[in-house]
Amino acid sequence: MQLDDATTILGRADFFTVCDAEQRRLLAFASERKKWRANSVIYQAGDTPEGAHVLVSGTVATYQEGDESNPYVISSQGAVLGAMSLVVSKPRPVTVKAIDNVETLFVPRSAFLKLANQAPDLARRAADRIRSELVGYLGAIEQVRPKIGSSKS
Repeated sequence: MQLDDATTILGRADFFTVCDAEQRRLLAFASERKKWRANSVIYQAGDTPEGAHVLVSGTVATYQEGDESNPYVISSQGAVLGAMSLVVSKPRPVTVKAIDNVETLFVPRSAFLKLANQAPDLARRAADRIRSELVGYLGAIEQVRPKIGSSKS
């Protein structure tokens, strides 16, 4: 994958709107294209991540460990798989598996953090973005909490 192609992919990835064009180019240079065959595990719940994947092509399924019956399917080009792993080294909460042939662009945490340390404005935008996403997730959980509680009866 050419540097320009990787930069374009990062430009389409929603999370990387926190970066300016030059920052995306620097991340693209540090990134690696990966190809996955159908049914390959891209990452396993419990694995300690070294970065995030940007979906270039194909379809993936994410699911909680031990529950493959209800996967969340992602096929949006530019979807970032594991964006939190760009800033923290916590075990992954879900497993991600290729449904068909998949290509990703792997962005190493070390490259993102180095860039964020050099550009405090990028670090602030990334923190704001992550905070906003977490608030959105928590709000969604609060909306379904009454339904979850009532189904345990």
